[in-house]
Amino acid sequence: MTQAAFLNPSDAVVSTHAGTIAGERFQVLDSWRGICALLVAMFHFPTASAISQGAFIGSSYLFVDFFFALSGFVIASSYADRLSQPVQVARFALVRFGRIYPLHVIMLAAFAGFELLRLMLPQLHGTGAAPFTGGFDLKSLLANLLLLQGMGFEDHLTWNAPSWSISAEFFAYLLFAGVVFIAGTRAWIWLVAATVTAPLFLLGFSTHHMDVSYDFGFIRCLYGFSLGALLAWFQHDSIAGARQLLARSGPRLSWTLAEIVMVAVIVLFVSLAGGNDFGIAAPLVFALALFLFAHEGGWISALLRAPVMLTLGALSYSIYMVHIFVQARLINVAGLVEHKLGLGLVGDIVLRGSPATGFGTGWAGTGAIVVMLVATVAASWITWRFLEMPALAWFRRLSKRI
Repeated sequence: MTQAAFLNPSDAVVSTHAGTIAGERFQVLDSWRGICALLVAMFHFPTASAISQGAFIGSSYLFVDFFFALSGFVIASSYADRLSQPVQVARFALVRFGRIYPLHVIMLAAFAGFELLRLMLPQLHGTGAAPFTGGFDLKSLLANLLLLQGMGFEDHLTWNAPSWSISAEFFAYLLFAGVVFIAGTRAWIWLVAATVTAPLFLLGFSTHHMDVSYDFGFIRCLYGFSLGALLAWFQHDSIAGARQLLARSGPRLSWTLAEIVMVAVIVLFVSLAGGNDFGIAAPLVFALALFLFAHEGGWISALLRAPVMLTLGALSYSIYMVHIFVQARLINVAGLVEHKLGLGLVGDIVLRGSPATGFGTGWAGTGAIVVMLVATVAASWITWRFLEMPALAWFRRLSKRI
């Protein structure tokens, strides 16, 4: 999911290596994070509807790379000048850990709790694997608790499957902090090296194009993260200055046209490149989108600054982390209703060429997508309000004691 910039790395940009305006925040990019999280949720939701089977949603796993690039951009914008001392690195690592781990471990507990329930109630077994087997075994649980599920230690996706990306991203955080601490103003050389070598590695070794996770997920993350960090390293100050000018004049037609074209390019690219090696260019496309929308110069940006969109951005990490659990429980509930009433809600389907259990075509599939999105956003608000924010505040207070 990532993801990820879906992790909302910083509340405000304070400074960069060249200095910026205190309090700078990229609100439109926050909203993009929320949109991408919903698209990833729709990608994972199994229905036989035209929406799920379409080329765009069928390749929306690529939006995880938007998260990675955005995360690199915001992290580099916020911390490029604040990692020169060991204590600063320690604080950075602690706050980053506090941002991702509490919700991660709570979701692991939720999945483990459901496996225990399946163990106690045989009627919940269904036709699937036995409790605590397959992707829900205890060995994989340990790897997930140690945030190793996206670092090549597993041979399949396990437990809360999208969490592979937060595993990869956490270690990308640490690597970035280490490189900046050691190399200082020359850290950009290492970012360039990662940006060049990572896609070549994926081209040479990936058998699933850009759709890598538990195996080469860290390489994939490092690629997008480094590209976003480079964008911030060399362009953040110019973007900040241009934003000031645009803020005084209001949305402009030229920027609006550029934003419309960029959205069209993203839709076309994702639709066409998700199933082939062209998808490896996704971070490049998304970095261009980050550069454009960071200026917030057009009417699409104005719409994305609406309160409802900013709220969606705030919930993005929760959306990314809870949606698989919500989807699975919706299928469980629909299966019980199916068993009792015989409404034909769920059954065996073919999802993008692979067998799956999900909702059917027509109103059942489309309606299920709507219900899933509403349920996911509602659950995400709860975890955001009562877990994410309190945990992050606690870890920030803890970091200040160092």
